[in-house]
Amino acid sequence: MRDTLVSYARGWFPMCDPETGVVHWVQPAQRGVIPLDERFRVSRSLRGVVRSGRFRITSNAAFREVIRACAAPTSSRVDTWINDDIAELFHLLHRSGHAHSIEAWVEGERGPELVGGLYGLVVGSAFCGESMFCRPDRGGSNASKVCLVHLVEHLRRQGFTMLDCQLLNPHLEQFGCYEMPQEAFAERMEEAVKVGAEWGRFRVTEAAEVEDTIMKT
Repeated sequence: MRDTLVSYARGWFPMCDPETGVVHWVQPAQRGVIPLDERFRVSRSLRGVVRSGRFRITSNAAFREVIRACAAPTSSRVDTWINDDIAELFHLLHRSGHAHSIEAWVEGERGPELVGGLYGLVVGSAFCGESMFCRPDRGGSNASKVCLVHLVEHLRRQGFTMLDCQLLNPHLEQFGCYEMPQEAFAERMEEAVKVGAEWGRFRVTEAAEVEDTIMKT
């Protein structure tokens, strides 16, 4: 487990080749980072969803279920880079207090239903985001985005200095995600390891607080 934390601190992360099932540790030339300062952007429509209180937000309430949902095939993605070995590794990291999840729930016919979430790893004062999911067919439209907003607020309160999202994509770009060269990312990670931060007690950010702190677009 220590080797895993050291590898992340050096900018590596695991991905499974869906064709061979082999897990490779990769280090992309360009790294996606979500800003934790005023550059973090939330659209007007998403702010409305956060304010609505449509979802009940929790942390570490369903870690195993979040990973399982992140690994499941979707209509837009048949293959997954999360296999059983990676999932088991993160279960161990979670039990050791290093990996955490945020979940979004709606009230279903049989009780609370998990409709969105994300998970990642704490490395110093950096949070390495691994994956997120939502289930729009079950009332979870925008659930993963709402989880991300609450994640950023939590990381800010706890003194985290960086949110690593590994690879830039259009879904994350709308929040202000940008790329930095691997060398610059390695320097940021080195500083994050020196500073350190604790996940601590998670509390749901009130809608008014979100409105005050996010950048309006």
